[in-house]
Amino acid sequence: MKAKRIKMLSLALAATMLLAACGGGGGKTPANNGGNSGSGSNAPSNGGEPIKEIVLWEASGTRELENFFIQNTEQAKDLNVLCNAYAPLLEIDNKGVLQPAVATEWGSEDDGLTWTFKLRDGVTWVDVNGNYKADLTAQDWVTGLEWVLNYHKNAGNNTSMPIAMIAGAGEYYEYTKELEAAEAMALDTTKFLEMVGIESPDKNTLIYHCSKNAPYFDTVATSACLYPLSQALIDELGVDNMVGMSNEQMWYSGPYTITSYIMNNEKVLTKNPAYWDKDASLFDTVTIRMMGDTNLDDQLYETGEVDQCDLEESNLRAIYEDENHEFHDQLVEKRPRKYSYQMHFNFNKLDAQGNPDVNWNTAAANENFRKSIYYGMDLTARWARDNFIYPTHCENLAYTMKGLLYFSDGTDYVDKVIEQLGYPTTNTTDAPRRYDANKAAEYRDKAIEELTAQGVTFPVEMDYYVLARNQAAQDAATVLQNIIESIGDNYIKVNIKTYVASLTKEVTGPQLHSVNNSGWGADYGDPENFLGQELYQDDGAYYSNKYSYINKVDEAEAPELIATYKEFTEMAKAAAAICDDMDARYQAYVDAEVYFLEHALTIPFNYEVVWQLTHVNDYSKMEAMYGCQTYTYKNWETSTEAYTTADYEGFLADFNS
Repeated sequence: MKAKRIKMLSLALAATMLLAACGGGGGKTPANNGGNSGSGSNAPSNGGEPIKEIVLWEASGTRELENFFIQNTEQAKDLNVLCNAYAPLLEIDNKGVLQPAVATEWGSEDDGLTWTFKLRDGVTWVDVNGNYKADLTAQDWVTGLEWVLNYHKNAGNNTSMPIAMIAGAGEYYEYTKELEAAEAMALDTTKFLEMVGIESPDKNTLIYHCSKNAPYFDTVATSACLYPLSQALIDELGVDNMVGMSNEQMWYSGPYTITSYIMNNEKVLTKNPAYWDKDASLFDTVTIRMMGDTNLDDQLYETGEVDQCDLEESNLRAIYEDENHEFHDQLVEKRPRKYSYQMHFNFNKLDAQGNPDVNWNTAAANENFRKSIYYGMDLTARWARDNFIYPTHCENLAYTMKGLLYFSDGTDYVDKVIEQLGYPTTNTTDAPRRYDANKAAEYRDKAIEELTAQGVTFPVEMDYYVLARNQAAQDAATVLQNIIESIGDNYIKVNIKTYVASLTKEVTGPQLHSVNNSGWGADYGDPENFLGQELYQDDGAYYSNKYSYINKVDEAEAPELIATYKEFTEMAKAAAAICDDMDARYQAYVDAEVYFLEHALTIPFNYEVVWQLTHVNDYSKMEAMYGCQTYTYKNWETSTEAYTTADYEGFLADFNS
């Protein structure tokens, strides 16, 4: 195989982003027992044997599981594991189409205002050792939603979706917020059922009443906010001990139990013998090794200690440029993951003593300063850290993820955003479409004049944090440092700082970061889920509350910034109110998203499109641009023989047939 052949496959893989529209919206889906279309327990096609005990890897510090309570977390690093521990109402298949799971039938008879799910018998909760604990019934979804919407129980996590869609959800959230903590923690579902549009008339029937017509509501069933929770578990542990429970205390209803967890070292998932889907193809064990240095996965793959590796730039280059290399014919560009990564500004940065970083906060509040960075970063070298062969495959120009939503004429929502921003929707030059050195210089000079008058000193110091022992992350940060500092001499100084174990606990929680690169993957199939994370003064807005800290900014000190956020919030809420015309709804969201980006309130950064060596057929995995199920280790095709580029050409052809 020659390099030309790799290029042909790479371009085809990039094209699948345009083809992978996500299903959803109304009606009953023919049952396939929850399996992925065409995968199941198929034997590998390359002559190997299926892997029974798979070993995978993740980066410690940035990707380590920290919360075992699925309703209580919105972080991908938690949900990517916990999706294997809980049984949802619905699943997705390998093309992103909704499939039956615990619900065997579902639909709406009134254009998305009321949704009914019919649940199967025989689904159970077990403990970490697989011992029976209780039956899983419709009431468990009632209990789960009450926990989510109870302010003192769940602190606002996973509330944005139900509050936006389910009748009475917002009112119940505000009701609990006004209660004393002890009173709210003691609530059962009695008051909740009086206020919120959810019913369980029998153990196999679950009904949701939406506050507006929501033809996409069934896609929410793949997200953590609509997962089940047993009252018997709450009774067993005590309501005060639910948040913070361990893998040994939690109950399981999914395909695996988490039988071993050593933080920042290793976790082991073991097949749940009581799992409802007896036809599913599952691994006996899934071992996830945590790596402080993400270069190590390449070495461990070569020694056979992990079954897949993402190739760092140096290793990828060595293999790609040597046609006689033993792995040359096994190079594969991965399917784009569902995350749209942004550079998020912290508008209320604190120093190590907890005092406001006035110099940074004043600069970040200045639109010209933000725009100088927005237009001044030529990210090609940074993308090349992940994909030096085709770095612009990682280019991201929008906030919402490509491939999630489509207008009625088939136009991708993101293409509308890109077009309205004034960029060509297709990159035909392999050069960044947003980078404009002249614009960046213009905004830089304006910012210097305005900020100097406000007492800001230059260079403005930007604190950027990476995991201390992750050499790959530090190397990538150095590349980014050079990109940003090239905007102007003595304009911005990037300080690369490190944390030991947890970005959340050590950096973003204490508000020490100036900027942070973070990716959002949709919880359901609507732009509301992306833009809703940036609303001003909204408890359910994830990034506003946990990264940008815009709600803590004194309006008197940054009136223009707050006015811009308020205008965006009004636009986004007006878009959310449009329910009778999906094209009009999407266009209103496009307008809001373009406004948000034109004011550089965040900066779209990258997509994850990397090269790999693998024993896994990625086209057999659950895959959608929404929900939390894409890491479910169910019905994967694997082989003891490594897959080749030629194998992946066949997988792609079958996928698109």
